Amino acid sequence: MTGMEYIYNRIEGKKIDYLDYNFTQTENSAFKSFFDLAQEIDNIEDFYAMCVAVPKSFFSVEARLYIVEPKLNALTLVAKTENGGFELSTPPPEDMRPGEQPFYTVRDSLVLTIRGKEPLMDQLPFDIEDDVLGLLEIYPARNIDKHREMFFQKYANRIGFNIHNRFLVEKNIEHLRFIRSLVADIEHNIIVPNMVYKLFLRGLKRKIIKNIEMEKVFAEKSSGGQCDEACMKNFLKELSDINQGLTTELENIEKHYRNMSLFIETLFRKSHFDQGRLTLRTKPCDMLKDVVQPQLERYVEQFKKMGISVNDRLSGIPEAEIITVVDVGLIAQVYANLFSNAVKYTQTVTTDAGEIVKYITYGHEILKDYFGPGKDGVKYNVFSTGPHVPPEERDKLFDEGYRGSNVSSHPGTGHGLSFIRNAVEIHGGAAGYEATQYGNNFYFILPVQ
Repeated sequence: MTGMEYIYNRIEGKKIDYLDYNFTQTENSAFKSFFDLAQEIDNIEDFYAMCVAVPKSFFSVEARLYIVEPKLNALTLVAKTENGGFELSTPPPEDMRPGEQPFYTVRDSLVLTIRGKEPLMDQLPFDIEDDVLGLLEIYPARNIDKHREMFFQKYANRIGFNIHNRFLVEKNIEHLRFIRSLVADIEHNIIVPNMVYKLFLRGLKRKIIKNIEMEKVFAEKSSGGQCDEACMKNFLKELSDINQGLTTELENIEKHYRNMSLFIETLFRKSHFDQGRLTLRTKPCDMLKDVVQPQLERYVEQFKKMGISVNDRLSGIPEAEIITVVDVGLIAQVYANLFSNAVKYTQTVTTDAGEIVKYITYGHEILKDYFGPGKDGVKYNVFSTGPHVPPEERDKLFDEGYRGSNVSSHPGTGHGLSFIRNAVEIHGGAAGYEATQYGNNFYFILPVQ
């Protein structure tokens, strides 16, 4: 905080500045209209339109506004007053480049550089050069004198400050939206699965108690000379069974620990929170060994409990190793979500041969030139038997919060498929659904590295 003295000094300085500017009543009214409407208008496209409408309304000049497109980090035309001429979303002409001072083009236009707030540049959700957020073009410029040029320069500055604030607000909104989504990911893939530890620990506790009981019985019989060779063999067999059970419980806990550690490292990554979106840490991996099998092992008992068989005979993965470069933690959660959905939604069907079946299968296939000439894709599939998703719902399956009409009896948030699409798309891939014979296939496609 700079203090009241600094504020008073800045106010006095502004008084002097405005006396020097000597704005006309029309120019002051234009500024007031801009400030009032900037507070009133929320939609960014409407705000852009207002920025060019004010000069035309007050000064009878045409205007074009070019603003940095965040996804492209490039200037594009976002608003204009004339119906013809340049098309929206096109870049500025070659003779229009940001400059330190206003300048005139051979097309009889005045070009003013729009800059943001220098101290807050690093907080923008994209990179820009020399603090430039855009360009304002005013034309015809033949009747614009130095005073009016100075007014338009101040006007361009006000546009820049407002746009910068709007970008920061949008960034904060997106950041909060991402954090809410990340909280759902944490609940879905960490908090709920973490409850499985209770089952493992209970099993471990029961076997330890059994060991303690056997130890007491054996001690009593040994001290009384009651444990002969047959007694010893029975004791050793029971002890061996308990130790085997303890080993199994320990292996389960270790597997679950490795999986939870992977998910915790992935979802609590500092870069996610810094950037307000999922970020990647990629490395080469064997998709079957490093991703698919560990997740399948987590759900195999649940599949058995639900009477769902796992049919990998239809899969290409077991017969062919695929080494690809992915963020293992994110793609592992993609499979975890697909297998979790399969547990809930797989149903029995009758085949053409009259056989009643209930199963899932997983696999992959190469899609030649999927991402363009010479750019193959790998399609990873998780299929489950059951009735098809209604056609009118298929385009919405991967939308955040959407749940199909046929899943109301199952608990869920509608977040799992949305996470899948997000995680796959930041890998440069695509996720989708297709109705196939006997059931539903959810898939994602990644570029071949």
